[in-house]
Amino acid sequence: MNSPPTTAFHKSLQLLWTRRFGTFWFASLLSSIGTWAQLVAQPWLLLSLGASSFLLGLDTFAMGAPVFALTLLGGALADRADRRRVIGIFQSIQMLCPVAVVVLLIGGGARPWIIIALSLVIGITDALSMPSFQTIVSSIVEREQIPAGIALNSTQFNLSRILGPAVAGVLMSSVGATGAFAVSAASYLPFILVALWILPRTQHPGAIRAGIRAGQLLADVRTIGREPTLRGALLSVLATSLLCAPLITFAPVLVKSVLRGDVTHFSVAVGAFGVGGLIGATALLGVGEDRDRRPLASWSAAAYGAIVLLTAVNPWLWALPALLAVAGIAMTVGNATANAVLQVHAPTRMQGQSVGLYMLAMRGGTAVGGLLTGALVSSVGVRKALLVNGALAVLAQLAILRRVPRAQR
Repeated sequence: MNSPPTTAFHKSLQLLWTRRFGTFWFASLLSSIGTWAQLVAQPWLLLSLGASSFLLGLDTFAMGAPVFALTLLGGALADRADRRRVIGIFQSIQMLCPVAVVVLLIGGGARPWIIIALSLVIGITDALSMPSFQTIVSSIVEREQIPAGIALNSTQFNLSRILGPAVAGVLMSSVGATGAFAVSAASYLPFILVALWILPRTQHPGAIRAGIRAGQLLADVRTIGREPTLRGALLSVLATSLLCAPLITFAPVLVKSVLRGDVTHFSVAVGAFGVGGLIGATALLGVGEDRDRRPLASWSAAAYGAIVLLTAVNPWLWALPALLAVAGIAMTVGNATANAVLQVHAPTRMQGQSVGLYMLAMRGGTAVGGLLTGALVSSVGVRKALLVNGALAVLAQLAILRRVPRAQR
């Protein structure tokens, strides 16, 4: 029997009042606000520096492409290494990237190719550390609490989608992009310190010294891929990232070149996407622990594709925030549900690797989608490109939903 939504919602919120999860949630919120401030400022900065639509897509590709080469290694580090050290080292390196942008902007040396190169560094450190970050929730809560923990973590991330663009909008209108990148750099510190505090040390200190064999990594991938529930969740995330994520990547082109808006309109639109995401994550708190979540992931992802279609034909600037708000709901419910399915159903010894594959599907799909859509935008325009993406996304999710059986409880 499914738990009543009010009971499930109350049980989920109780996690926030625990010492370790509550502290982690707040530190992650601060870090995510800084990240979103940078993500909003960066495409606008690139356009201001004379970058083309293709270079915007290339920047997205540079940030996401390293997951193709490094995500399996990142998953192995999450399963076999000290996650505290993995997060501490790579997130510290990543923090230096917005610091470098601030220095370049102050000195007048910022160029599109430098920004893209720093995005590549961020992509490399993300690929190696994000599986460890994504498994923090499952490390500090009970197994049956993992879906609620992921949903709560998604609320802070989507709350930051609201606050981050708002912060970026204020800073870019007053002191310029320098302020947004400075906030991004400062936001890394509380998260790194909290992660070092709450995470237990590795239980297998000799695993890395024994070596990570490529054959074992591929065997782990095959094991995960043979499970229909896990495979379906990964395919759903991949299709969403490949075909729907470019909606946000090319939102500045849509606002500036098609709908004739300015940076304030862009910030409001991205903030609305965050409002939708927060609504979606909050709604997930009411889903009971015994609910089959696989169909929910694919139906939500299909709805996201439909919103991309509607956005492509929308002629009104004022309607864009509303459309992106609904897109935020669909994206969050789809991705967070798929993530919960993976972490609950994956074998314990492969939890890091399953999250690594989730990151590969999400970040890798976003990278390839950004590059391909960027080329399509340059060829046929942003409206037609999004129209093609949206139609393909709906068809892909319906095919996935039809072929993948419902998860068996």
